[in-house]
Amino acid sequence: MPLRHATLHQLKVFTAFVRHLNVTRAAAELHMTPAALSIQIKQLSEAVGAPLHEQIGKRLSLTGAGRLVDAASRDIFERLERLVIDLAEAQGLERGHLKLSIITTAKYIAPHLLGAFCKRHPGIEASMEMSNRDQILERLKQNLDDLYIMGQVPENLSVIAQPFMENPLVVLAPADHPLALEQDIDPARLAGEPFIMRESGSGTRLAAERFFEKHGVRLTVRMTLGSNEAVKQTVAGGLGLAVLSRHALTLDAASGAFAVLDVRGFPLLRQWYAVYPMGKQLSTVTRAFLDYIAAEGASNAVALTLAENKS
Repeated sequence: MPLRHATLHQLKVFTAFVRHLNVTRAAAELHMTPAALSIQIKQLSEAVGAPLHEQIGKRLSLTGAGRLVDAASRDIFERLERLVIDLAEAQGLERGHLKLSIITTAKYIAPHLLGAFCKRHPGIEASMEMSNRDQILERLKQNLDDLYIMGQVPENLSVIAQPFMENPLVVLAPADHPLALEQDIDPARLAGEPFIMRESGSGTRLAAERFFEKHGVRLTVRMTLGSNEAVKQTVAGGLGLAVLSRHALTLDAASGAFAVLDVRGFPLLRQWYAVYPMGKQLSTVTRAFLDYIAAEGASNAVALTLAENKS
């Protein structure tokens, strides 16, 4: 099969395979079956006239031809992405695409901002990927999205980070906890209390660990969970305390299951950031969204807080 018969779909499948070097994970990313993905790669290999990958033991790796095809594929998709940006800029904000990737905790604020922005500009096509911090950082390294919403700026990557909204962290306890009615609680009194924590690497967890370490308090981690919803349910069940973003509690205030402890030094005032790789050429739509969240971030935070107080 001549190389000209290779399709963009096959190249897209191959770049996903290269990201993972695992057929099952690449297929899951593209919502394909592993068998269908393997067929696409095989057909691309036939078009190229050489194997694109090889297996040594249990490990897959690219051949020389595979590395060349990967580099060419990236060039092609970057040029197509630039074409989309150029066409959108020619048409202003009437048309265009905005692709966000957000940390899981940001699901309490990002959809509100994105929804309001899209109402103002109904011609824009928007998409949003929600992942944990490790997955977000991997997507950021590969420049897969227009913007990344996170609560902690990566220290080992060259990025531009624009703060746009406060992200206060609070200490959450079951409603009947003995400290629930006390004020100005010394952090030392939480020593020995069981804590329900997010996974290692979570920005919320890192901020909590740094705070208590600074105050000489050794945290007792009873359980590590991968989502805020799981953490909240575990706290409500009386299994421990947690440090969470106040935004994560917006829909739970009326339940009566929780108490926010008045711990000295809390809330920890952090920021939400819109992040993108340094040197990235932003589209007109992306720049407009950045301007929007910079202007509206504070008022949206106030609205969410008011909604929490009323509920």
